Amino acid sequence: MAVETLQDLLNEGVEGRGVLVRSDLNVPLDQNGEITDPGRIIASVPTLRALVEAGAKVVVTAHLGRPKGEPDPTFSLAPVAVKLAELLGRNVQLAGDVVGYDALSRSEGLTDGDVLLLENVRFDARETSKDDAERAKLAGALVELVGDDGAFVSDGFGVVHRKQASVYDVAKLLPHYAGTLVAAEVEVLAKLTENSERPYAVVLGGSKVSDKLAVIEALAPKVDTLVIGGGMCFTFLAAQGLAVGASLLQEEMIETCKGLLERYGDVIHLPRDIVVANKFAADADSKVVPANEIPDGWLGLDIGPESVDRFAALLTEAKTVFWNGPMGVFEFESFAAGTRGVAEAIVTATGKGAFTVVGGGDSAAAVRALGLPEDGFSHISTGGGASLEYLEGKELPGIAVLED
Repeated sequence: MAVETLQDLLNEGVEGRGVLVRSDLNVPLDQNGEITDPGRIIASVPTLRALVEAGAKVVVTAHLGRPKGEPDPTFSLAPVAVKLAELLGRNVQLAGDVVGYDALSRSEGLTDGDVLLLENVRFDARETSKDDAERAKLAGALVELVGDDGAFVSDGFGVVHRKQASVYDVAKLLPHYAGTLVAAEVEVLAKLTENSERPYAVVLGGSKVSDKLAVIEALAPKVDTLVIGGGMCFTFLAAQGLAVGASLLQEEMIETCKGLLERYGDVIHLPRDIVVANKFAADADSKVVPANEIPDGWLGLDIGPESVDRFAALLTEAKTVFWNGPMGVFEFESFAAGTRGVAEAIVTATGKGAFTVVGGGDSAAAVRALGLPEDGFSHISTGGGASLEYLEGKELPGIAVLED
């Protein structure tokens, strides 16, 4: 990646300068507004700490959830500010708006080493506007917060596939640099697309085939093993002519899956047994059945033990592994064994010297929720959609603009 990095900025000197940082702080919250997985906040800390310790006046912009372009207390970054302050070991101010009076007055009062977190940038409809001029106006207001000698650090890899004001347009207006996280993510993903050591195995889960179709098309010709689990496996099973009961099914994708199986049948591996339930609930009645014997009215919520063993045998011998998407509804203990088994196999591969990458928020959350060692993987990515689009070969606007 031919871009200037955080280290280049630090070498230039940031003491007393305003630095706008686009972080990815889009963490999951429970019904009480408590953070359930702080992984992305933790990942944002190295860049912010480096700037703080170098004496920059740091202004952080980020989003949370999907507010509809206006303030919504449900999606306030208030709990994020508290957690970020705890991790940084210093006060983190939270502006009451994005680029309004409070943000401007607080930014003007910053001293060297201070941190100001702006309120959810998606509270401003211009952030995600398709109108270039509207986004540019918001970008200009964000730049005003750090002053004429300010700089921009892009450190939210989870949003670099979006052409948004705080990701793309601000980089047009300020000297721009890739943060520690973005630089590391691109380096890791490049390893998955260029001269990957073989055998190369990819594990894909999640609910919809349509969400992963492009990455299947891009990776299937390049890998030795493509394991498919999660809700998306049932559309593939249906493409084989099997009945899937009440399991998640994308009927409009069945023909597409048939085509994929015809072209890449020697690479694609599907579950041979399924853990089925009589309802979608943690306390549902469940049983293990062969993949071709799913009862009417029952739905598959995990892959079965035989499938775990088969997949594990393939994964533990791989030299490169990319995993995106859980194998089942891991949030329910009764349906977590498939995800746990596959994840443990990847940890084993890592221990044998394989290069292993976890991509996607759900997979990363599963690693933490199931108590698996994070250092059991070579890299845990913070960018779900961005990671997939990179692997698909698409240009990521938030990366391309840093190369200008």
